[in-house]
Amino acid sequence: MILPIEQILTQNEGKTLEFKRDLSSPKPLVKTLVAFTNTAGGQLVIGVDDRRRVIGVNDPLYEEERLSSLIADLIAPRLVPNIEIITINGKSVLIVEVFLSGSRPHFFRPDGPENGVYVRLGSTNRQADRELIAELRRSVEGITFDEMAMNDLSVNDLDVKSALELFKDRRSLNEKDLLTLKLLKKEQGKYVPTKGAVLLFGKQRLFHFSDAWIQCGRFVGGNKSNIFDHSDIHDHLPIAVDSIMLFLKKHAMRGADFSEIRRKDVWSIPIGILREAVINALVHTDYSQRGAPIRISFFDDRIEIENPGILLPGMTIEDMKQGVSRIRNPVIARVFRELNLIEQWGSGVRRIFSEAETLGLPEPQIMEIGMRLRLIIYLKEAQVAIPEGAQVEAQVEAQVDIEILNICAETPLSSSEIASAMGHKQLSGNLRKSLKRLRTSGFLEYTVPEKPTSQLQKYRLTAKGKQLVKKQSGQPKNNAAPRR
Repeated sequence: MILPIEQILTQNEGKTLEFKRDLSSPKPLVKTLVAFTNTAGGQLVIGVDDRRRVIGVNDPLYEEERLSSLIADLIAPRLVPNIEIITINGKSVLIVEVFLSGSRPHFFRPDGPENGVYVRLGSTNRQADRELIAELRRSVEGITFDEMAMNDLSVNDLDVKSALELFKDRRSLNEKDLLTLKLLKKEQGKYVPTKGAVLLFGKQRLFHFSDAWIQCGRFVGGNKSNIFDHSDIHDHLPIAVDSIMLFLKKHAMRGADFSEIRRKDVWSIPIGILREAVINALVHTDYSQRGAPIRISFFDDRIEIENPGILLPGMTIEDMKQGVSRIRNPVIARVFRELNLIEQWGSGVRRIFSEAETLGLPEPQIMEIGMRLRLIIYLKEAQVAIPEGAQVEAQVEAQVDIEILNICAETPLSSSEIASAMGHKQLSGNLRKSLKRLRTSGFLEYTVPEKPTSQLQKYRLTAKGKQLVKKQSGQPKNNAAPRR
């Protein structure tokens, strides 16, 4: 239904609305209609300039007939729009309305079906690639990517042991369960895993889906010019949730009285909101897309969670905010639901916005960037940056630094002994960075300073380090920061 023109003129251009001054450049106009009908429908208003001033069209009946001919000649499959002539302040404008088409993907005929398919992203049109065109076709046919069978594989290509461990208190995961969850399908007399099963529990997931992993980064400041730490997470998707949250918690700076705040389990980042957002990204990523993984970017003032894939056809950002949900990956979603990672269908995004308001945080932002969806969670107070050699008091509040200081409080330890005490099989790159940072900052020192590479080398607390440990020693040593 076309809204009153006065109401339309108060809105900004976006996913379902565009203004055009006239028909002097018909090709962009027709491509916009193609994008609308492939994405979520929309209205094209002709006779209004970029400032939303009504210019009008000189001969509306002629222009309506011309526009109908352009649409018939330049768009395939055939598209029949609703065109109305509206008069406002003595001037006539054309409003062209198209709906999400059941014949998608439509394409701009001169460019052909491979290069002429467009989708709407924000207020712009974007040419669809081969993967997105396939996704548009599947959405019409009622086929989802993660339910498709991988006929060249067998159940032996799944890490069934890990799946059994996750489901041990919920399901037996026998053959019937695997079929019910659509982790297996029967094809040509044999059982084969679905794409969802391989994405969830595949032994060689990255071989089949090279971008199905998560890239986490902690950046200093408000942009990506200065990265402090990063982690590439390749865990099975249900396990990846906790791995991502551990990374975020590791870099969540807490108050100066570390032990008191730790005892209350209070974080300076909204843990509940972020967990919901992480799960939402893992479940709704378009794993058919190629080019980049899921990205979690932690800045001083916000955390951005970005996943491949635009909104499903028919969905808008406003729909998401209101709790409307369409599941892109039902196999993955069903497994997450069985594991209690998802509580109620369609409640995630709405709960994110509601909790942000309750916590007094700025309203989160959702936007389509390129062929990706980005959710921005703003923080109440800017996080303290932790660059090496600066802001020392902030540095030692990081979980790993505090834990190292507590471990070395009783007796000097070698780097390998520190790693072992923290539950690591070997000294990781992050532990090396922490040891260097603590030594450079004057909280740790070598026991053999004249021979830095000595096999007898150990680390001990300096007077400054002892003072800090004493300051935060309101709890027994075994209540140190949780193991990573």
